[in-house]
Amino acid sequence: MKHRIVVAVTGASGSIYARQLLGKLQAAAAQIDTVAVVMTENAKTVWETELGSRDYDQLPFRFYTQQDFHAPFASGSGQFGTVIICPCSMGTLGRIATGVSNDLITRAADVVLKERRKLICVVRETPYNLVHLRNMLTVTEAGGIICPATPSFYSQPATLEAVAATVTDRVLDLAGIEQETYRWGHSN
Repeated sequence: MKHRIVVAVTGASGSIYARQLLGKLQAAAAQIDTVAVVMTENAKTVWETELGSRDYDQLPFRFYTQQDFHAPFASGSGQFGTVIICPCSMGTLGRIATGVSNDLITRAADVVLKERRKLICVVRETPYNLVHLRNMLTVTEAGGIICPATPSFYSQPATLEAVAATVTDRVLDLAGIEQETYRWGHSN
């Protein structure tokens, strides 16, 4: 069965992760039925600031506005199996943790949690305060996965993109997407 995935992009710093994740999902098209994207207006501003482009406009995925509650993944009957929020702002995480579904991103997260499907929050903040940590605990206890945008260096990444890939490849693994990537203890 092919994957049906929602990618939500919030206004937290880390647009490189979102762009790379979407590009890798595009490359994995044979494994995917649908990728739906929701970007906040702040996410677009941050993307343009950090990456110097509006190349999100060129992605071949269906984009939905934050207030489009007619999107198929706003209901469990839409059968989307995974919601990835990348990057996930602490405000978005807080709304999810407290059950506030005031936009399509938080509604999609609420839906996958209630349906016992997969929610992956790629949180991007440093340092964490106690409210952040408690919200992460709450989302984890509800069945979500907190995957901080914290790169690893085992693979000796030589570029900024390679550093970011240590996060996005982990997210793809969590989502069940098969890929070629660095594996600890394996020869390259």
